Amino acid sequence: MAIDAPRPWIAPIGRPAYPAAAGPAPVVPDRVPTGVPDFDHLSGGLPLGSVVLLAGEAGAGHQEFALTSAAQLMLHQDDPAMHPFHLGTTRGDYVYPKGVAYVSLTRSKAQVLREVDGAFDEDYGKVLARHLTFHDLSPSYFADSVVPPSWSALESPLLSTMAAGPRRSSNALGALAEAVEASGPDQLVIVDSLTDLLVRRGVDPEEMLTLVKGLRRKAKSWGGLVYLLLSRGVVPAASEQALYDSVDGVLSFMWTASPLHSHRQRSMLIEKFMPVLSRVPPEHQGRFVIRISNVSGLVTTQYERV
Repeated sequence: MAIDAPRPWIAPIGRPAYPAAAGPAPVVPDRVPTGVPDFDHLSGGLPLGSVVLLAGEAGAGHQEFALTSAAQLMLHQDDPAMHPFHLGTTRGDYVYPKGVAYVSLTRSKAQVLREVDGAFDEDYGKVLARHLTFHDLSPSYFADSVVPPSWSALESPLLSTMAAGPRRSSNALGALAEAVEASGPDQLVIVDSLTDLLVRRGVDPEEMLTLVKGLRRKAKSWGGLVYLLLSRGVVPAASEQALYDSVDGVLSFMWTASPLHSHRQRSMLIEKFMPVLSRVPPEHQGRFVIRISNVSGLVTTQYERV
């Protein structure tokens, strides 16, 4: 005689009622909106203090995600009454970064802002220019290389827009740690990029992973968010996986094509992020189809099951 298997238990829809004996309902950690409204609506934003790896194919949107997030959060900082316009209608126990710390290993502040001006609405460049603390680590990165010192020379201290602080380490990893330590608390930190470190001769990948793990630990006391940019396919898969295991969350950006269409489209996938995936409805735990416009920056348009 066949034995009926027990039916799986299905959680009821809505917030569960906790009995008095069980104590208060668990507290959801404070979150930070990303500035991509549809994504924030589904995910509730990113947990405060997260270190997030933005890993993408060339031009697929990982840098645009970071810049959209930075600009929209700073536009909200300037005018909180415009929250629905910049960050969408979803509200929660949000914490908003007080500024943006951009750490670049090879590019100058002028180059980054020029790129923003060329790609997005002029308000993006203006608000970032007002709120950006920029750390140009080019002298440390190009030290002991074939690059002439004059190519990576910084502006005169009297004209420099860099944050005041101690002399930068001549080691790229040390300089990165000093820059993030100086500007990390209560900020949205963008590190551009880990790819530069992984392909640099003399940078020990194991030391870089140790630095990322230490950053993950320290960022919890700073608040804010840390975005680490990585171009996919440049380093061995094992090194990428080691990075994935060293951060709180991974958002992956890729180009996808459909046999029904003649054009490519950009997609974003939550590869790892336990506090985020657990809140996204199952029917939306697939690829976010994204679009990048000069007016709105990066936005999600629809979802695809994978």
